[in-house]
Amino acid sequence: MTEIQNPTEEPVVEPTAAPATEPVAAEETATVAEEPATEGTAVEPTVVAEEQTTEEAAEEATVVAKEQATEEPAVVAEEQATEDAAEEPQAETPTTSFATYATKAEVVDRLKELAQSDEEVTRQELDSLKSNFYRIHHQEADAAYKKFIEEGGNAEEYTPAPNLEEGEFKELMAIIREKRAAVAAALEQEREENYQKKVEIIEKIKTLTENPDEINRAYNDFKELQQQWNDIKEVPADKATTLWKNYQQAVEAFYDTLKLSNELRAYDFKKNLEKKTALCEAAEKLAEETDIIVAFRKLQQLHQDFRETGPVASDLREQIWTRFKEASTVINKRHQEFFEARKQKEEENLEKKTAICETIEGFNLDELKTFAEWNATSEKITGLQAEWKTIGYAPQKMNTKIFERFRAACDNFFSRKSEYFQTVRDNLNQNYALKLDLVEQAEALKDSTDWKKTTDALVELQKKWKEIGTVPKKYSDQIWERFNAACDAFFAAKKEANKDAHTEQTANMEKKKAIIDTLAAIVPEEFEGDLRTKLREAQEEWNQIGHVPFKEKDKLYKLLREQMDRLYGYANQHAAQRRLDRFKESIKGGNGNDLRSRLTRQLDILRNEIKTYENNLGFLTLSSKSKQGNSLIEELNRKMEKLKADMEEVKAKIAALDENK
Repeated sequence: MTEIQNPTEEPVVEPTAAPATEPVAAEETATVAEEPATEGTAVEPTVVAEEQTTEEAAEEATVVAKEQATEEPAVVAEEQATEDAAEEPQAETPTTSFATYATKAEVVDRLKELAQSDEEVTRQELDSLKSNFYRIHHQEADAAYKKFIEEGGNAEEYTPAPNLEEGEFKELMAIIREKRAAVAAALEQEREENYQKKVEIIEKIKTLTENPDEINRAYNDFKELQQQWNDIKEVPADKATTLWKNYQQAVEAFYDTLKLSNELRAYDFKKNLEKKTALCEAAEKLAEETDIIVAFRKLQQLHQDFRETGPVASDLREQIWTRFKEASTVINKRHQEFFEARKQKEEENLEKKTAICETIEGFNLDELKTFAEWNATSEKITGLQAEWKTIGYAPQKMNTKIFERFRAACDNFFSRKSEYFQTVRDNLNQNYALKLDLVEQAEALKDSTDWKKTTDALVELQKKWKEIGTVPKKYSDQIWERFNAACDAFFAAKKEANKDAHTEQTANMEKKKAIIDTLAAIVPEEFEGDLRTKLREAQEEWNQIGHVPFKEKDKLYKLLREQMDRLYGYANQHAAQRRLDRFKESIKGGNGNDLRSRLTRQLDILRNEIKTYENNLGFLTLSSKSKQGNSLIEELNRKMEKLKADMEEVKAKIAALDENK
C-alpha cells in the first residue's frame, strides 16, 4: 500500500525580493532597452584645470548638457513590474546541484548543520533536502512492504512503520526557514539604509552645485560622492527607479555647472571609452555562455556598470552605445525564448498532471468489492504516482493547487482502501468468534448417543459453518480441524452403531458404480440422441440413490465428475461451435460495431469474474487439506474453466466480426 506522504514536487513558496543592483531574472519582457545618462567616472587628474572664463564655462556647460542628453534613460530589470517578477516560475536553477543522501539521518544531520551555522541556505538546497528525505522514506517503506510480503505476510494485515525522523526533520526545516526569514528581513533593512545613504549623496551633490564659483574646487568631492554611490549596492526595488532619476538629475546639474577644461574633459572621455569598450566586449562574450539565466544576470551587472561610467566623446557616443545595445539584444532574445519554452513546458506538465488527477478521481470506489479489485486499483494509482514524479513543475500559480488536488485524490483512495481492509479484518475476527462457538457446540455433542437428534444438530452446525465467511489465516486450519474432528468423531461412532446400514450402502455403491460404467462406455462422437438429456437423466438417477459407504463417497463422486466433465465438455464444445457458426451466418453483410462493443464489454466482465474466482481460490487454499475444501476448490476450478471457455467463444465472435468487416 503506497500513500503520498510528502512528495518531492510539493511546492515551497517563499517570498522573493528583487535586489536593486542584480535583480532576479524575470519574464521575457525584462529586456535591456536604452542606456541611462552617465555620471562621469573618469580618473581624477592630479591638477585641477584653471577656471575658465564665463563665456567658456557657458559654452562647455551647453556641450556637456547636449552630450548627456544623447544617452537616454535605461529600462533594466530593476524597473520591471513586481507582478512580472512574481510570475516567474520558482523552479530549479539549472547550474545548481546538491548532494544525494543515502539515509534520512544524513539529511537530518545536514539540516542540523545548517540550523546551527551561519551558512547561507538557499531555497533550492532546502527543496533538495526535502526531496531526498521523502525519497528515502518511500524507498524504505516500499522495501519493508516487499519484505513483509516475501516473508509470507498478508497485504491487508500490513501496517507501515511510522516515519520517526519526520518530526525532527520538520522542526529543523522550520528553524531554517525562520533563519532565512530573518536574513531576508536584515537584507531589506540594509537596502533601506542604503537608500537613505544614496538620498544623502544626492543632497550633497545638489549642495555642491549650488555654488557655481566653487564648482571646480568641488570636483574632488563630487568624484568621492560618485565613488560612494557606486560602493553602495542594493536598495528597495520599488524605490530604485525614482532614486536613480534623482541621482541622474543631480549629476547632470553638476556637469552643467562644472567649468572643466577641455583637456580634463577629454581625459575623462578617453577613460570612459576604455571602460565602455571593455563592457561591450564582456557583453558580446556572454553570447558564449550556455546558461542563459547566468548570462542575463551578468548582463544586468554590465548595464549597471555601463550607466555608472561617465560619458564619452560625442562623436563616439552613438557608436559605443549601439555596440553595447546589440550585444544586449542577443542575450535578451535568448532569455525571452528560454522563458517562453519553459512556460510552454510548464503548461504541458499542468495538462499531464490534470489528466492524472482526473484519472484517479474517476475511479468508482463504490464498485470495488474484493481484495483483488482494491489491490488492482492500488497498483494503478501507484503507477500514476510514479508517473507524476517524472513530470516537471506546473506554472507557479497552479503548481500548489494541482498538487493539492492530486494528493487529495490519492488520500481519498487510500483512506477508503484502509477502511475496507479494516472492515474485512473485523469481519474475519467476527467470523472466527462465530465459528469458535460452533466448534465448542460440536465438541460438546461428539460423544452423544442420541443419533438422530445429534445428527440433525451437527448437520445444522455444518450448515451454519458454511454460511459463515472466512476467518483470519492464522486460525483457519486450526479451527477447521477442531470442528471437523468433532463431527468425524460423532459420525464414526454412529457408523459403528449402525453397521446394519452397511449392506444398503454397499448396494447403493454398486448402483452408482453402474452409472459411472454406463457413462464411461459412451463414445460421444458415436452417441445417438441428445447427450445432454442422457447426462441429466444419469444425474437424477444418481441423486435418487441413497448413501454409500462414507470412505467411498468422495472417490465415487470424483469418478462421476470425470465422466460428466468429459461428456459435457464434448457437448459444450460442439454447442459452442454451432453457436459460433450461427453467429457468423447472422453477421454476414451487417454492421457489427454495436455488437462488437457489447461483446467487448462481455469479455471484460468474464475476465473480471475469472479474477474473482482466482482470488477466491487463493483464500480456499487455506482449507485445501480437508476433503470439503478440496471438493469446493474442484468445483470452483470447473466453474472457472467454464468461464474461460465462454471467454474464448466471445473472442472468437469478436474475431469473426473483425474478419467480416
